[in-house]
Amino acid sequence: MKTQKLKGLEPAAVFSYFEEICSIPHGSGNTKQISDYLVNFAKAEGLSYKQDALNNVILCADGTCGLENHEPVILQGHMDMVCEQDADSPIDMEKEGLNLQQDGSFVFAKGTTLGGDDGIAVAYALALLADRTIPHPPLEVIITVDEETGMEGAMGIDLSMLKGKKFINLDSEDEGVFTVSCAGGAKSTLHLPLERVSANGQSYALSVAHLIGGHSGVEIHKSRVNANKVMGELLKRIEAISPLSIAELAGGAKDNAIPRSAEALILTDAKIESLRQIAASLEKEIHETFDEPQAEILVTAKGDCTASALSEADSHKLIALLQEVPNGVQRWSEDIEGLVETSLNLGILELSEQEAALTFAVRSSVNQNKDALIGKLQQIAKTYGAAYTERGTYPAWEYKKDSPLRDAFVAAFEKLYHKAPKVEAIHAGLECGLFGEKIKDLDCISLGPQMHDIHTSREKLDIASTERTWKLLLEVLKAL
Repeated sequence: MKTQKLKGLEPAAVFSYFEEICSIPHGSGNTKQISDYLVNFAKAEGLSYKQDALNNVILCADGTCGLENHEPVILQGHMDMVCEQDADSPIDMEKEGLNLQQDGSFVFAKGTTLGGDDGIAVAYALALLADRTIPHPPLEVIITVDEETGMEGAMGIDLSMLKGKKFINLDSEDEGVFTVSCAGGAKSTLHLPLERVSANGQSYALSVAHLIGGHSGVEIHKSRVNANKVMGELLKRIEAISPLSIAELAGGAKDNAIPRSAEALILTDAKIESLRQIAASLEKEIHETFDEPQAEILVTAKGDCTASALSEADSHKLIALLQEVPNGVQRWSEDIEGLVETSLNLGILELSEQEAALTFAVRSSVNQNKDALIGKLQQIAKTYGAAYTERGTYPAWEYKKDSPLRDAFVAAFEKLYHKAPKVEAIHAGLECGLFGEKIKDLDCISLGPQMHDIHTSREKLDIASTERTWKLLLEVLKAL
């Protein structure tokens, strides 16, 4: 193997493989080349392997140094990366590798994402598999595709060939933090059929803007205001003083992002002064109740017009639906203090010619409670005559009170670094839940070296942390 930009960094083999990985385009949906690279690695090293139609790859190695007859350990990561780049970056990320850089403390890519999430997991695995002098039990390495776009690889992979029950996921970005549970989720959409009519009258543009927003998993507990729900409340208060017809309505772009803005166009006989008073009152309530200092609610008169809009009756139905659907934290964990167990986020609100679509990110770390929340949405849909659709469903990785693997990592961390690690659960998704469904009695943990600003062109991988995490991994594998 030849290193260039990362030559001299330790662990040398890990950074050498990481550089090779970064030289191959491997964005989500563009994984054939990196998948074939892994197959060629297996052939060169004399390893057994399996590559499936999705491009997932499984690599298997015998145990070493007297550990040949021990129970196999599963290592897992994903081969795809998020491809983001600066406007002036000349790299074609579909066809070219990355421009790697390092400053002695961090590895990064000039003008693009680095793909440390999760290329470093692949590099760790390859360095282990290639070195027969490292003590480890038999290894079963799973490298999946398209984790970043919905865990499609983990959903479709066949694991019937595997024998291991201890599962180390290397897809975390905070050193010294061991993740032991994560939420399952689904993308749920309510489709409310509506009819448009030709409406006449004074039209007004409504705007909810400058909210903080955030990730609907890791920041849902911060009580950040959802622009789509605020718009529903604004429409309700306007309707209370005068009937209205909704011509346009939209808010949010991603189901898993708390929407920062929403817009509407309505026709109503209400006066502009009354509408602006309602908007100002609601804006004041938000400022006083929530940490949303920049929140702004505006009403702009657009003049008399004739427009295709919902009838007053259908507008009322849509406003009522926006009021009734739940949003935000629904239940806190009974096992882990301060952890959100169940939540949902009304991330996307769209009004087309024939329907309104409300799309939610539903999450729960307890599968039956996720199903119960989905059932609630289905019942609301039925009540309003709406259709319900669902996609991207994945199971929770439920917390296990008894975990020998977790105990082994905690003991090794304390031995090496003379302090206790953090053991936590997250209200976001990892592939562990899917693998836990496929392999009975799986004992899982997720960890990784320190990374910063993943999924952005500012992404960087901590060099010293990469070495410390490598040493920790070797210590645990030897102990197992």
